[in-house]
Amino acid sequence: MTYCYIGNILHVNLSTKETWVEHPSETFYRTYWGGRALALYYMLKEMKPKVDPLSSDNLLIFAPSVITGTPAPAMPRYTVCAKSPLTGAEGEAEAGGWWGPELKKAGFDAIIIKGASTTPVYLWVKNGKVEIKDATDFWGKDTLITQGLIRKELADNKVRIAQIGIGGENLVRFANIVNELKHFNGRNGLGAVMGSKKLKAIVVRGNKPIELYNKEKVKEISKEIIKRIMDNPLSRSLRELGTLAAVRRMYEEGCLPSYNWTTGYFEKGKNLTAETYNKTILKGNEGCYACPIRCKRVVEVSKPNLKVNSAYGGPEYETVVAFGSLCGISDLKYIAKANELCNKYTIDAISTGMTIAFAMQCYQEGVLNKQDTEGLELNFGNKEAIFKTIEMIAHREGLGNLLAEGSYRAAQKMGKGADKFIHQVKGQEIPMHDPRVKTGVGLQYALSDYGADHMKAAHDTLFKDKDSYGVKKMKGLGILKPVPVADIGQNKVTLFKILDIYWSLFDTLGVCDFGYVPRSVGTLDELLEIIRSATGWKTTWFELMKLGERSINMARIFNHREGFTSKDDTLPEVFFRNFKSGPLDGQGAINKEDFQKALRLRYGLMGWNPDTGTPSAAKLIELGLDWLVNEVK
Repeated sequence: MTYCYIGNILHVNLSTKETWVEHPSETFYRTYWGGRALALYYMLKEMKPKVDPLSSDNLLIFAPSVITGTPAPAMPRYTVCAKSPLTGAEGEAEAGGWWGPELKKAGFDAIIIKGASTTPVYLWVKNGKVEIKDATDFWGKDTLITQGLIRKELADNKVRIAQIGIGGENLVRFANIVNELKHFNGRNGLGAVMGSKKLKAIVVRGNKPIELYNKEKVKEISKEIIKRIMDNPLSRSLRELGTLAAVRRMYEEGCLPSYNWTTGYFEKGKNLTAETYNKTILKGNEGCYACPIRCKRVVEVSKPNLKVNSAYGGPEYETVVAFGSLCGISDLKYIAKANELCNKYTIDAISTGMTIAFAMQCYQEGVLNKQDTEGLELNFGNKEAIFKTIEMIAHREGLGNLLAEGSYRAAQKMGKGADKFIHQVKGQEIPMHDPRVKTGVGLQYALSDYGADHMKAAHDTLFKDKDSYGVKKMKGLGILKPVPVADIGQNKVTLFKILDIYWSLFDTLGVCDFGYVPRSVGTLDELLEIIRSATGWKTTWFELMKLGERSINMARIFNHREGFTSKDDTLPEVFFRNFKSGPLDGQGAINKEDFQKALRLRYGLMGWNPDTGTPSAAKLIELGLDWLVNEVK
């Protein structure tokens, strides 16, 4: 008998309308486990290099993990992978909510989608059966309306729906995928891949319980973790303040990204803090499947000229800064509306905010004019202009058609020096964390296979001194001493090698970063015992860390096939310059030579060629990836 996983992987060919089910061996599941590792296995095995990401040749893979849906805290997540239309590299995004556990209850461990339909369709997956159903009546509808129509058509309000909105249908290169209107596979433009296949939604419903090897042990550990949720300062902060807790510190220290990264100082930063948010627009908080932390914000605005629907949740830290200080806006009500529009149309809030901020600087510097914007005054601080620009991007109208390509492509087409105002890695806009005050985050921006991402590893602040939670709680992985946040030497590189593998493991297992150390209350021992008790496998941290490392090397090989080299592992030039104005004025620049040394050391620690960053044959063999050795010869 198998425990925790089902043993069925669903294959769908939208071109031929064929479906079939694969039954991999236990060895396969224990080698790849799910998530990004499982998805990359199929991408490397079944997809030719250099395919157009928006063609029918791209694969689209939805992959929970072996342990997704385990009724323990913070294990609801699943991964979507494809070749990214934004970066041209490995595309990947994880989401929480309820969709991943429901897919497994419906009888499948993953869905591999090939081809493309000629007309809009959706997949209906229920208790081991699948139908490809007509979605013509849903095409062009926003996410809230689509959710209601599908539930009405299926006469079931409990179905879980992963879907795209108009942004995905219109192939906005940073479109995303949403379940339950507020849980996003948020980056890399995977919603555009879904749109290119004319796939409006995947709807799942299941009644099959997920069998656990030792259900009582899982329950016992879960109870112990839940008892400590409000005692632990990190998990308590997530519940009470959400990710917005970071705003106050960054605003006061002068490293809050502002005016398209031209400064870290925003005079009205206090207006964007979690405390202000809670007093003005917060309606409540929510969580994901089986998670007691409840970090998700729910907001509501009901003004005569401005209304925000609480069904779409509420903006997190990244969104508040991307549409707030980055665009020179300090009104949370308007930022909440911008968040609603992104959710409604399924376009990534980070890339949308960054691309609009880029366009605002282009307008300020004369690269764009009123003729280009069709009369829209695209100035920093123009709140109404944000709404109009989001609409234009989602519908690909006017200037929005250009901005829907992402800031990197838009700058190339604009010319006139517009490329000086973009901030990206591998074509993806950077998140709202400044590597000048967290150098490990900068290393991860540069090394991330899928472009700059703030969730590629834990942040430097969790390891800055002997009392830091990461230092106190992660000795079992060899993290024995603190490293200063601005350090860029060998100790930082070694630390972030461990953290990259650890969080890549989380993305493979479907474990939320906010549930376990270093970011929250669950310990290394508890997490390991949950995994053992759920699966019946006597796994160890050695095996699990090798799994995380395996997924990193697979992604590296995928990008190598697509033509990426060590030259693509870099940072925007702004981080090699000092801050301007505010408390950090004239300070902070990362030394470029030190950064290059750090990258070379990291390659060496990973068993990669120190010049090219390519995995060695020996490393691939060590990780059981000998079938990929020919890719590096």
